[in-house]
Amino acid sequence: MWPLPDPTMEQELTRLREEALSALAEISDTSNLEPFRVQYLGRKGGALTTVMRKLAEVPKEDRPRLGQLANTVKKEITSLFEQKKQDLSVEHGSQNKEQTIDLSLPGRYLPAGKLHPVTQVMEEICGIFEGLGFAVAEGPDVETDHYNFEALNIPKHHPARDMHDTFYVSDSILLRTHTSPMQARIMEKQEPPLRYIAPGKVYRCDSDITHTPMFVQVEGFLVDRRVSFADLKGVLTSFLHRMFSDDLAVRFRPSFFPFTEPSAEVDIACVICGGKGCRVCKRTGWIEILGSGLIDPEVMKMVGYDPDEYSGFAFGLGVERIAMLKYGINDIRLYYENDIRFLSQF
Repeated sequence: MWPLPDPTMEQELTRLREEALSALAEISDTSNLEPFRVQYLGRKGGALTTVMRKLAEVPKEDRPRLGQLANTVKKEITSLFEQKKQDLSVEHGSQNKEQTIDLSLPGRYLPAGKLHPVTQVMEEICGIFEGLGFAVAEGPDVETDHYNFEALNIPKHHPARDMHDTFYVSDSILLRTHTSPMQARIMEKQEPPLRYIAPGKVYRCDSDITHTPMFVQVEGFLVDRRVSFADLKGVLTSFLHRMFSDDLAVRFRPSFFPFTEPSAEVDIACVICGGKGCRVCKRTGWIEILGSGLIDPEVMKMVGYDPDEYSGFAFGLGVERIAMLKYGINDIRLYYENDIRFLSQF
């Protein structure tokens, strides 16, 4: 004869369900919710947990049915408990709002985010050159040796490579040391006339109060027929006057760059002392601002242009340096320390 099912556990589960639902219905305050949970649903010593532990004592053939019944009772009590908790929370919250909200208080100030000072100056620079008819082009930060050096008249044996401490990924791949590779990339694919600026990050092994391993540069170039040094001077002088002031003194000094000939450094009157001489300009009254020159005929030949038919000029400037002069900042590292006290001034 098969053993009879255990009526004691089934009756106990039914009694426990009715008792829990009755107790839950009488709860009217959130402070009574936790004691209820501990008494009926607690993992250690809860009434339901105690009953379910008795499953091991009933006959095997009755365990599935009684186990299912126990789970059903537990789910029902848990569901009704969570609903009760939510209802009391909403009711309690509404009462608190009615009691505590003071409509005469001012609203809370939420500070708005701002563009980084380097980004602000970059956008201003691009805006000025776009107003002068230049298009904006962007290129890869990871560059090939060919575009970074050789296409710009800097072969492997050229001493100008010693001017840059380069981050090499491999013998032929590197982090670009300037944005000038965009000059060769664009000239290879398009025919003159060309008028472009190429803003972007560049990388060099250098770090002090005026240099960082990563900084932002803008390369610009123009190629057409009968382009002269006078055109270069006119464009850069116009840019610097718009960037700083209309009465800013500008001078061009002879210099050397492998990809331009003739080449020139561009200086401006010190914006800190007004050209009178100070610590920033080393008592000279002048500050170097960018490099420039007419594009070397060898660069023209490398991209398939006839240097007898076309000519052009190129220039490169550091955005952080211009921002330092524009805002009177004496340490370039401040841009990248993410100090909110510094950044919030812009």
